[in-house]
Amino acid sequence: MESFAKSMLIALGGALGANARYWLGGLIQSKLGSSFPWETMAINLLGSFVIGGFMELSIREAWDPRWRLFIAVGVLGGFTTYSSFAYESVNLISEKTYGWAGFYVFGTALFCVAGAWVGRIVVRMIAGG
Repeated sequence: MESFAKSMLIALGGALGANARYWLGGLIQSKLGSSFPWETMAINLLGSFVIGGFMELSIREAWDPRWRLFIAVGVLGGFTTYSSFAYESVNLISEKTYGWAGFYVFGTALFCVAGAWVGRIVVRMIAGG
């Protein structure tokens, strides 16, 4: 596949993912408030779950690699928020809210790895095997 076509798949997916992140993040923040970055944590968890399931399914079904570029690199790359995660972690530490900072750093890592694992298991349960 031509480099320009690959870049366009990633760009389109990234635009969709970034907008989904913006709107979903705003919705979560409006429900839970802004005293803790719940929206970033939730988005990273959801993105981890989706990439786990998507990659399991795309490999299992031998999907065209362009789908991986569009969904995994583009949509999920634009959707998940690890740069925000890093910045917000530093802010929590700077504010000396060490308990929240520890929960956020370790909870995000643990929950996102678990989310990817659960996504993979869900696809296996649905698809069989």
